[in-house]
Amino acid sequence: MARELPRTLRSLAPDHQRGLDGVDHEVVVVDNGSPVPLEPSVGQGHERWTRLDPAPPSPARAANAGIGRARGALIGLVVDGARLASPGLLAAALTASRLGDRVIVTAPAYHLGATTQMDAGEGYDRDEEDRLLAASGWEEDGYELFSISTLAASSGRGWFGPMGESSSLFMSRALWDELGGLDERFDLPGGGLVNHDLYRRACAAPGVHLVLLAGEGTFHQFHGGAATSRRFGWDEMHAQYEAIRGGPYRPPGNRASLYGAIPDQAVRHAARSAELALARQRKAEGAASTPADRG
Repeated sequence: MARELPRTLRSLAPDHQRGLDGVDHEVVVVDNGSPVPLEPSVGQGHERWTRLDPAPPSPARAANAGIGRARGALIGLVVDGARLASPGLLAAALTASRLGDRVIVTAPAYHLGATTQMDAGEGYDRDEEDRLLAASGWEEDGYELFSISTLAASSGRGWFGPMGESSSLFMSRALWDELGGLDERFDLPGGGLVNHDLYRRACAAPGVHLVLLAGEGTFHQFHGGAATSRRFGWDEMHAQYEAIRGGPYRPPGNRASLYGAIPDQAVRHAARSAELALARQRKAEGAASTPADRG
């Protein structure tokens, strides 16, 4: 991710993230055995770096290493160095985490481009994405990322439906310790459904309160990842999940509380999310009706 990581770290830098005056935040970068080791010079100067070498093909161990090194009371995990963060993500997560004792905070995930990167075909590549980002002005206003993105498959039900996984998961140190981090038995390249599994287990923890930062998000850059490039399909990843958990994967059913301001650039995603929710509602109402009811 030599191309993508510098932009990701730029999006998390103190002068890019908003609303953090007087708040200390750290970024822990874990290099999961890159053939060419990542250089701290590509960062913003405030990160803490570590490297696993040799490293397994799954990012689970690297993610756990990063969580272990984190010093903050609130710990956020982004299992992908290619995900740009919206400029209010960290401040909103911090504020939302104070809404209760056992709060899980997340934000929707997006793919840069007009479609999900799994469906983009040959017309969308790194060069096209570079042009898209350069023209967007995201470095001056990170909320412009909403203008050049679409909901990721994991967030494809919209803001008002359950997410399949979390691409930006924030919890207290105590909750991370309770969950035991990511399950390293998910050993496929890219981790398979390890992130799905983590999110489901977090949402299933007793007494948790799920908060969705509707006006924030992470934005996936195209880099030929194991899932987005379809090197590993759902069937193979799901088979491993079933072998480990003994049953099929289902998105958590927790009803999330929505928190935060909605930037103008995200309004179209709010509208799309409402359309998806209304369609599900109509479908459910239709399924519940009977011929007698219709008569």
